[in-house]
Amino acid sequence: MSDETVLSGGAQEPKKVPDQERGSYKLDLYYWTQALVMVLIGLILVCTLVGRVIGVVGSSMVPTLHDGDLLLLQSLGYTPKQGDVVVLRKPGFPPPPQDTAPIVKRVIAVGGQHVQVDYSTSSVYVDGVALDEPYINEIMVDRYGLEMNVLDVTVPEGSIYVLGDNRNNSSDSRHEALGTVDRRYVLGRVVCVMLPFSDFGPVD
Repeated sequence: MSDETVLSGGAQEPKKVPDQERGSYKLDLYYWTQALVMVLIGLILVCTLVGRVIGVVGSSMVPTLHDGDLLLLQSLGYTPKQGDVVVLRKPGFPPPPQDTAPIVKRVIAVGGQHVQVDYSTSSVYVDGVALDEPYINEIMVDRYGLEMNVLDVTVPEGSIYVLGDNRNNSSDSRHEALGTVDRRYVLGRVVCVMLPFSDFGPVD
C-alpha cells in the first residue's frame, strides 16, 4: 500500500517524511559519539592495565622512530630482552632541565652479557659476536670528548645496556652518566607507533 494519501479534491498530499529520516543526522551523531566513547574507554583500559602511551622527543632512534611519534608501550609483566625498543627514565639523565623526560632506546644486552663497541669496525659485539643491525641509521663514528666512554662492559645482573639506532646522535649507555641501566627504570617496551597515521604499525 502506498504512503501517499488521496485528498477529496483529487490532489495528492505531499509524501510524508518519516520522523526517523528527519532525525537521522541526530541518530548518526549519537552512534558516532557512542563509538568514540567506547574507543576512548578501550584506550584508557589498555593504558591502565597493559601499558601506557608516550611521545618521542628527539632523533636518537631514527630511522625506527621519529620526533613526535606517539607510542604504545607494554608495561605490565614485561621483562627487557635483547633487541627490544624500550622507554626508560633514569634520575639525573639526561642532565637538567630534561632530567625528568623519559628516553627511548634499543636493548643491546641484558644482565651477564659482555658488550664491546668497536668504532674501528663500526660494530657492536655481544659476548664476542658482532650484532647484525639493519635498523641503524648510519655507520658509527667515534664521538671524542663527549663522555661516551662506556664501550667495553659486562652488564650487571638486573640491568641492561641500551643504544640509539641513530648512533651518531644518541646519548645512551656509552655515556658515563647513563651506562648500564637498572631494569626497574624501564617504563615498558614499545609495541607500536600510534601517531602519525603515516607511521602507524608495530616496532621491531
